[in-house]
Amino acid sequence: MKTLVTLDIPEKGLSLLREAGFDLTVGDSASPFSYDELTKLCGDFEFLLASSKDKIDRSFLEKNAHLRAISTFSAGFDHIDIAAASALNIPVGHAPQAMNRATSDIAFGLMIAVSRNFFQMHKRIEAGNWGSFRPKANLGQELYGKTLGIFGLGAIGYEMARKCKAAYGMTIIYCNRSNNEKAKKELGAMKVSVEELLQKSDVLSVHSNLTEETRYIFNYEAFSQMKPSAIFINTSRGKVHEENGLIRALQEGEIWGAGLDVTDPEPMEKNNPLLQMPNVCILPHIGSATVEARDEMSRLAAENLIRFHFSGDMLYCVNPQVLKK
Repeated sequence: MKTLVTLDIPEKGLSLLREAGFDLTVGDSASPFSYDELTKLCGDFEFLLASSKDKIDRSFLEKNAHLRAISTFSAGFDHIDIAAASALNIPVGHAPQAMNRATSDIAFGLMIAVSRNFFQMHKRIEAGNWGSFRPKANLGQELYGKTLGIFGLGAIGYEMARKCKAAYGMTIIYCNRSNNEKAKKELGAMKVSVEELLQKSDVLSVHSNLTEETRYIFNYEAFSQMKPSAIFINTSRGKVHEENGLIRALQEGEIWGAGLDVTDPEPMEKNNPLLQMPNVCILPHIGSATVEARDEMSRLAAENLIRFHFSGDMLYCVNPQVLKK
């Protein structure tokens, strides 16, 4: 059961794999494998525990069609060509649910930071520009009773909505493929169209997967339909918003501010104009960066491979039809 773990993930998952008899080779997180290195290296392994930074495309999979299973140390799986994996009968596991609270905390924190200009005020102090009291300067927004729009009301979106309802009594609206009866019953959440979400949200928080349908759905045209006082938050994937459109919308006052834990591309260039805008707060994709969340991600990614080896099943499989074969 030779298994390649591409990055040095938390010990919780590694210990489970070793105890189950898996023979591990663990990569160095400080110097990850290049695409070519990983493609060639996988020829010697039965199982692959990858990360969201590993590009697992059709070419990679065709050259490593011998792999019995892949599990990714992430909730998202847009870095893996699922159609190609399925065609080659390679099951792909992932690690959802582990970061629901942690990522929603980041969205909630960004919302507050943007509404009160936290990052830019800190930069002013660093620059020695504390300034004097001026009654109409440095004014932010209060969030009490405002409308929160959720794009993608899954587990993370629900946690964000729950926090906003409890803390600020916010009205919750959402756009989703399906109805969320739990959110309707417990939070009074109302499902709306994309157009209504854009027009009515005081804070619009994105928690959707990255698909062809959602790629760059938040572009300049979308931002121009929002309130001039609206705050845009994205903690899902950077390619859900179109960055040039966001920059233009902020420069022209189409929206009031933005908070991002994801960018396009990642990492963001240090001279990106978003970093200097007064109502913008950006973090380096740390939504899952808590001890508890990363431990649970490690456990789930490992359990997928263990269960597959011993029972032919997985805790969380992206392409479960392959398991049946």
